[in-house]
Amino acid sequence: MEKKNSLEKKYESAWEKYSETEFKKVFSLSSRYIKFISQCKTERQCVNELVKEAEKKGYVDLNSIIKDGKTLKAGDKVYAVNRDKNLVLYLIGEDPMEKGFSILGAHIDSPRLDLKQNPLYEDTDLALFKTHYYGGIKKYQWVTVPLSIIGVVVKKTGEVVNINIGEDETDPVFCVTDLLVHLSQDQMQKTMAKGIEGEALNVLVGSIPVKDKKEKERVKANILKLINEKYDITEEDFVSAELEVVPAGKAREYGLDRSMVIGYGQDDRVCAYTSFEAMMEITKSKKTLITVLVDKEEIGSVGATGMHSRFFENATAEVMEAAGQYSELKLRRAFANSKMLSSDVSAAYDPNYPSVNEKRNQCYFGKGVVFNKYTGSRGKSGSSDADAEFVAEVRAIMDKHKVSWQTSELGKIDQGGGGTIAYILAQYGMEVIDCGVAILSMHSPFEIASKADIYETKNAYVAFLKEA
Repeated sequence: MEKKNSLEKKYESAWEKYSETEFKKVFSLSSRYIKFISQCKTERQCVNELVKEAEKKGYVDLNSIIKDGKTLKAGDKVYAVNRDKNLVLYLIGEDPMEKGFSILGAHIDSPRLDLKQNPLYEDTDLALFKTHYYGGIKKYQWVTVPLSIIGVVVKKTGEVVNINIGEDETDPVFCVTDLLVHLSQDQMQKTMAKGIEGEALNVLVGSIPVKDKKEKERVKANILKLINEKYDITEEDFVSAELEVVPAGKAREYGLDRSMVIGYGQDDRVCAYTSFEAMMEITKSKKTLITVLVDKEEIGSVGATGMHSRFFENATAEVMEAAGQYSELKLRRAFANSKMLSSDVSAAYDPNYPSVNEKRNQCYFGKGVVFNKYTGSRGKSGSSDADAEFVAEVRAIMDKHKVSWQTSELGKIDQGGGGTIAYILAQYGMEVIDCGVAILSMHSPFEIASKADIYETKNAYVAFLKEA
């Protein structure tokens, strides 16, 4: 937040402004958030949990509105789900929808390992799962880390079997093994990118053979037997499965002062959760408010559940129809007149690695929500680059609501870069800017966020929904 009564811009620590009451609110929010990311490590888990919470707040499934032929009016709350991996929440406003929406958009997928279609094999009396990594990871970070296997297996009958092994304290866990240092001379001569090969990210899952010595692969046979006994599935069923290998265990408070949160998947579930909380906090609005949570951002926002799909557009058309306001032209006007915060994380300054940042244009822990006017790389390639007028409007909203905020780039020019869903929504002509929480160790199995930044981000989203 800009320092008052000064021509000089200075971003100050948000911790310094909190009263004892607000300090408690910071920690209360982080407790709810820690519980959420501990329980929700896949897209399906996120959607299922948030739908339950939304329904407690009075949100109704859009499909039931359509089926029953009901009419939506100001104050109504509806949600739409796509393949259990996308969630869109709508709070119907008083103004005609063609005047535009206020939108929060985040993604709920995170980097991980996915089991291949034919994953199970045996080698030297050990059973392993073959994986394919999803999203941008440093492969060496994923070895010797306790892992869980979470997801669904769908049988030919259409029955969906939920799998969750490793999250309960009584469950076994898994890992990708690594060479001992004494035998790593050749490995350690390689670059970090090549030290662990993608095809070597195989998860060790068992070592006990079946008693029948006529079996060719006795350890693999035993694993299949155990899986069949517990889940009533066969090896062929892996072909129609979505099984994600993720870090095992709960998110935790971090630091002697407990000022931070460490856990898996904070990119971008920290922005998804704060967006959701902000949406739940508002009960009426002039504009129609929308929060859209999507999949596949980490691999380009592609497919039927990515932001490039037509699901969000189609669901919004259905909402407008149910409110008696739909036409193709009105839908286009609604999107073109909309304003959006692309709720995604940014890379916080790390004093262990100062060379990759330009300090004057870098975000820091504890200084509030981060605005990225542009992302992209190499000459802003792949960035939507928000209009100066919209940046000024957002600044004014944050200051009005006393939200601590800062701006950032994603590293030095030509050092790196990245992208979000911002450019996809900007194609409709709406105003969009990236806005979220600063993260340390982004895309690693365990990312770190500041509790103050989480709190300020939630407040920023509430302010935006009320004012934009």
